[in-house]
Amino acid sequence: MWSIWGTGLLTGLGLIVAIGAQNAFVLRQGIRREHVGAVVVLCAVSDAVLILAGTAGIGALVERFPQVLSILRWGGAAYLVWFAVRSFRYALKPSVLTGDAPRSRGSVIGTTLALTFLNPHVYLDTVVLLGSLANQYGEALRWIFAAGAVAGSVLWFSGLGFGARVLSGALSKPRTWQVLDLLIGVVMLALAVTLVLG
Repeated sequence: MWSIWGTGLLTGLGLIVAIGAQNAFVLRQGIRREHVGAVVVLCAVSDAVLILAGTAGIGALVERFPQVLSILRWGGAAYLVWFAVRSFRYALKPSVLTGDAPRSRGSVIGTTLALTFLNPHVYLDTVVLLGSLANQYGEALRWIFAAGAVAGSVLWFSGLGFGARVLSGALSKPRTWQVLDLLIGVVMLALAVTLVLG
């Protein structure tokens, strides 16, 4: 039983640790020390819902209607390009970074939801892939695998968001912000190109 839970944990972590739009945003919010708890909870809960939906069998439904993923792909790519341009603009103007006004909780939550649910890879990773892997364990044990994957998500987002918050003092120099925003912009553009090319 614990080995199945551990497999779910490691599989979940393996899929989520890759640098992506969501992780870059969580890192940025942690360094800014801005609504970190809300971002971490929202990301972890979103992952949990998607993992449990996949375990319940929704992954088969998603595979049957690929046009939904296609719509998400184009919408996600457009959003990532916009986010990349915004990051590059911040990187070019360090005074904007250091003097940037705090964002409202609603704005941060909206961005978190967009970066989470406009990304078709999140559905492929959580709903389809983790759901399929969980269902290989049968009716009873699949939920143990899913619980491990959910635990991996909670651990990752908590460590990333609150870890960045702890290190925010050392990382709050304007030059660090420039480099971080430049890297985030590059990652967002690369992800947008990946989405468009399929």
